[in-house]
Amino acid sequence: MVELFNGLKSYGSFELLKKIEGKKPFFICTIATTSTANIPYITGAGATPELMEYTPAGDVELIIHGELRCCDIPPQTIVDGASAPTPAMITKAALELTDVPFLIVDAGSRIKPDVPCITASNKPIHGKDIRTGEAVENPEKIFNDSKIIGRELSKSNDYLVIGESIPAGTTTALGVLTALGYDANFKVSGSMPENPHNLKKDVVMEGLANAGILDGIGNIGKIDPFKAVAAVGDPMIPAVAGMVFGSTVPVILAGGTQMASVCSFIKAIDPNFDFSRICLGTTSFVANDSTSDLFNIVSQIGDIDVHVVNPNFEESSNGGLKNYLKGFVKEGVGAGGAMLMALLLGYSIEDIREKVEEICE
Repeated sequence: MVELFNGLKSYGSFELLKKIEGKKPFFICTIATTSTANIPYITGAGATPELMEYTPAGDVELIIHGELRCCDIPPQTIVDGASAPTPAMITKAALELTDVPFLIVDAGSRIKPDVPCITASNKPIHGKDIRTGEAVENPEKIFNDSKIIGRELSKSNDYLVIGESIPAGTTTALGVLTALGYDANFKVSGSMPENPHNLKKDVVMEGLANAGILDGIGNIGKIDPFKAVAAVGDPMIPAVAGMVFGSTVPVILAGGTQMASVCSFIKAIDPNFDFSRICLGTTSFVANDSTSDLFNIVSQIGDIDVHVVNPNFEESSNGGLKNYLKGFVKEGVGAGGAMLMALLLGYSIEDIREKVEEICE
């Protein structure tokens, strides 16, 4: 572990960061929904269970418009009466601070945001409940369309930063990781202080059983990656992976265990994939989470650098931001990678935190 900037700790090499420091980035937020989020107590990525499907649309509306248009209640995690603002506030702060151009990619969101966006499929796809074993329709189409997006965006930018917003995404991440043979039980992150690991495991196992692929788990390389996503994944995973494959420039995957599942999917497609051209950028709230183990998951997949940004919210006067220190939210909407991008462009962690506070107010 090394520290390249104040507030940043790098696990692995920071050679890629040195190559792209001060260079021209482009930020992408990939949105999608999965009906898995409707399972009671499985996620806190929304003010109420009924509002979970509005979270991705609300997140990007807040980033672009600074207000909600799809619903009246902002995306937030509420536990026992306490709340924490959506990590979209962190991402919005980093984007406003840096003036980096960005794009919204709709990989399959049930609620469409009132923002300009590009779709990763020509069908109105959204993720279904993974317990059915039929979670994503035609992930190959999403993957191939997204390769075009990644290829075109990389023509005029030095590197891409790709984030996501999808409630219950850590459960679908567990599904894909498990289907592809990785030991991820009790290791994926979550949006609440109490991580419902047993519920997530039961949901995944039910989906794998209904998909008829239980016999293949535990054997890396046995299950076709597209069948794994189709059975127990979500539309975000093939979309982000497609953009990575299409890109000809470095990519920061802005997220934690969900982006680790993207890496497992990438490796299953190409076992010889060069992970030195991509890295994970996440928050200290994921890295320090005692209820999950991002680094164990990543180490099973390959030699993937993980860069961790700590916004030092303990120094904030905002009570909602301080709740991040209590296990609320942790990551999402590319927050960790967006802060990493700002650091690479010369802004300090204090600049970032102050901007986040300003936007939250």
